[in-house]
Amino acid sequence: MVWTRSVPLVTAHINTLRYDVKRILTHSVIFSYTLDNVSQNAPRPLAPRPPRQRRLALIVLLAAVALAIAAFPFRAAWWGGWILAIAEAGIVGGLADWFAVTAIFRRPMGLPIPHTALIPANWELMAARVGSMVGDRVLTKEYVTQEVARFDLAELLARGAERVKPADLEAGLRRVARWLAEQLSPAATADVVAWTRRLLQGQPVAPLLARAIEIARGQGWDQRAIEALATALADALDRPDVRATVAELVDEVLASYREKMGTYPRLLLGLADAFGLIDRSRLVGALHGAVRKIAVDPDDPLRRQLGDVIAALPERLRADPGLAARVEAAKTELIASVEVTRLIEDAAEALRRALVADLSSERSEAVAWIGARLDELRRQLATDEGLRQTLDRWIKSRAIELVERYHDRIATFIERGVHALGPEGAVRLIEEHAGDDLQYIRVNGTVVGGLAGGALYAIHLLLRLL
Repeated sequence: MVWTRSVPLVTAHINTLRYDVKRILTHSVIFSYTLDNVSQNAPRPLAPRPPRQRRLALIVLLAAVALAIAAFPFRAAWWGGWILAIAEAGIVGGLADWFAVTAIFRRPMGLPIPHTALIPANWELMAARVGSMVGDRVLTKEYVTQEVARFDLAELLARGAERVKPADLEAGLRRVARWLAEQLSPAATADVVAWTRRLLQGQPVAPLLARAIEIARGQGWDQRAIEALATALADALDRPDVRATVAELVDEVLASYREKMGTYPRLLLGLADAFGLIDRSRLVGALHGAVRKIAVDPDDPLRRQLGDVIAALPERLRADPGLAARVEAAKTELIASVEVTRLIEDAAEALRRALVADLSSERSEAVAWIGARLDELRRQLATDEGLRQTLDRWIKSRAIELVERYHDRIATFIERGVHALGPEGAVRLIEEHAGDDLQYIRVNGTVVGGLAGGALYAIHLLLRLL
């Protein structure tokens, strides 16, 4: 019978289907899922589409059945048998491909046939292989590195700097300022202070202090700090109440020093004080002059000595365990101190109120200062090719370092994303992205099966004639 001659076509259809399914899964699952879904931790709902291709495949199969019914009464004629062979082979091909396509996603007609429902049964293995394929064969280290190197970041920076206008910067900064003013609540300030305390408690402060001093010296901030401190002390000594307090402190120092001296030096010092040879006003004036000179004269010996002490401090903090231990002990005592904690909290709250008041105003000094700096950076990026190339090299080198360090996590990241779909989600995803091609496989199976059946029957007729 023609049915018997057509059944072997099932094997040919299934073998062809293996290649088609492999191509569909590779194209649709890997790239569509990677680009559209892997950025989310859980699968997003897939919008249903009208099964037009499924209806087309069913219509083609029913057309083959109708053709077989119409040709059956004329099967005795050569042409009737040929048409019937075409229709029967098309039915076999369509049914075989329907079974194969359905078996990929679920059990056909719910029957527990072996080697069906392939995706639900193997979705964990599929997740692992999709991840390894994308991570090890598609997004390889070499490929990602080459793409990063080919990207013209300097040109992008130049175009962006030219397009951004000062008004755009100001508008963006004001929106950020309004958002910050809303977010800077007292609770947030307390959280920042608590986080800072925990960070300081868990981190050795000596290396951080050494690095901070080196950075400050590199920027010249140490000399500015000495000048600002000396200026503040000199201005304070201009006030009569401060001078009186310093004079009292001189008296206390002299009294303490006199108690530690022997009899004759103590007697001489007392006589000098009695005859007015020790003038506290002159001592305070001399101190004031020395401090003022430190503030205004960069070559002052005391100022240079202070600079040398600050310059040697980072190395001492790293090499002297005793000094580092004393710094750590002072840090621990300060953090544990209730007074210091209250002082830090009050300062942070005062800073918060000042920032909120400034950021909420129409003419915010912070916004104006940051805007001026950003506009200056924008102009430099637009005009300075060397700066753009430097930024280009630095950003690309950091990106390549990240690729080298975390490339092995790409496969794991994608695998977890696919794994999060679950078996039903994987079936829906593949049907959503590859459903058209799979239904066209059914159409092709019916058409190709019919053509193959007709060709085989024609050969049968020629052999009978011979």
